[in-house]
Amino acid sequence: MRPLTFVDVCSGAGGLALGLEQAGFEPRLLLDDDDLAVRTLRTNRPHWNVLHTDLLDFDPAEHPVSYDVDLLAAGLPRVKSSATVGRTDSRTEVRLLEAAVYLVHAIRPRAVLIENVPGLAHSDEYQQFRDFARAELSHLGYEFSWFVVNAVDFGVPQNRKQGVLVAVERHRAKAFRPPTPTVQEPKTVGAALGPSMASRGWQDAARWAAQADRPAPTLVGGSKNRGGADLGPTGAKRTWETMGVNAHTLGDEVPGPEFLWDPELGRENMVKITAEQAALLQAFPESWAITGLKTARYRQIGQATPPPVGEALGRAFAEALDGDSAVSAAG
Repeated sequence: MRPLTFVDVCSGAGGLALGLEQAGFEPRLLLDDDDLAVRTLRTNRPHWNVLHTDLLDFDPAEHPVSYDVDLLAAGLPRVKSSATVGRTDSRTEVRLLEAAVYLVHAIRPRAVLIENVPGLAHSDEYQQFRDFARAELSHLGYEFSWFVVNAVDFGVPQNRKQGVLVAVERHRAKAFRPPTPTVQEPKTVGAALGPSMASRGWQDAARWAAQADRPAPTLVGGSKNRGGADLGPTGAKRTWETMGVNAHTLGDEVPGPEFLWDPELGRENMVKITAEQAALLQAFPESWAITGLKTARYRQIGQATPPPVGEALGRAFAEALDGDSAVSAAG
């Protein structure tokens, strides 16, 4: 039986693609319009077929390898919020969502996965898109699921909710079940980052890890047009402060032996999370190299789908599609 295959658009740092690979899928084609993201993908997986192009400019007829795949995956940039409605970024996001749906017409995958902010699944703000997607795809023979997953339920040390659109060919749709949590207890920031915090001899690493006894707030990478190297909006920063972390900036390296950690003295005596540690909070493997300068690396990391979420979704699709792919290929 042939392996399950996928096309991944707006691939970013590769979190979704990596998770799908871990679930047993093989990528036929990945694409992204960001040169650093493309470099990240090619650095970590030289054998992957990575195309440097904008989804809005992508013509699958020029890349026939994208046809006859099991899954079209789109982890679109997470830039929309109540604060950005009306901005250029907001309209760009809608155009990308629509482009992903139109791409289904062209390549006719057996299943579709579109991932974005939680509101994608239930918010009135996205009702027009959900209606559009249903109108475009239902007559092609797909059935829909809309649901929200939280990365913390899959071993990621971060409360990160993601809205998911799943469309599966009608005769396979009943076999699809949304993924169920893989962990009973959430992983904490301290457990995830304790070893790296101690790696340069910082004596207070264990004491800090004991205080960082909860999952991280959602990491927000921002866009190229705005958003610097900080760990998110005001509420998230306050949560980080309860863990003794200065969330207003990123660190260049983890603390050394001389660092005095005393949050009562203010931000300068709180630890700073490095971009590499942010990748750990997204549950990227330590071996996964993110390219670019600090802010650009963090932007890629913050916008990524955590690989364990991609893997859980991939396994759910595999259960619906596997054992059936040989039949569909013959048909």
